[in-house]
Amino acid sequence: MQFIRAIEQEEAALVGFGIRVLLLTRQPLDGPIVRRLAGLGGRVAVEEELFTALSTVIDDPVEFGLFVIDCDSLGGIEVGRKAFAMLGETVRRVPVILISAECRQQRFPDGRDAATELRAPLSSVSLRVGFEHALRDRLAARMIGNSHKAA
Repeated sequence: MQFIRAIEQEEAALVGFGIRVLLLTRQPLDGPIVRRLAGLGGRVAVEEELFTALSTVIDDPVEFGLFVIDCDSLGGIEVGRKAFAMLGETVRRVPVILISAECRQQRFPDGRDAATELRAPLSSVSLRVGFEHALRDRLAARMIGNSHKAA
């Protein structure tokens, strides 16, 4: 597992707030998904093996705040959906984003019973929206906490 730190930040405000992101991909470490996640402020750890990544998330769901699966590098969207199903109750604690060119319609589910699904290749906007959607509970809690500090 390798960790990537954001060197160049996008000009927009960082939505990642330094959140730890586990990215499951077999793409190069300097690939666009890694760069964009880091550009949103995420501290990205990359794992290439499906079962190692699943084990990491299941064994310690507090270690990572977001789990992103590059489905196309693993065999397609169905592989990502099966991996999501294998997470079981862990998905209630760790939001999941699936990225695939097979994704015909992007999905932003209301609850955690389904993963956020984004169409590849990712645009900066779609990843940012997907990132914010997947982390909406944490972002809302952070905003509430900041408003109490200001009062």
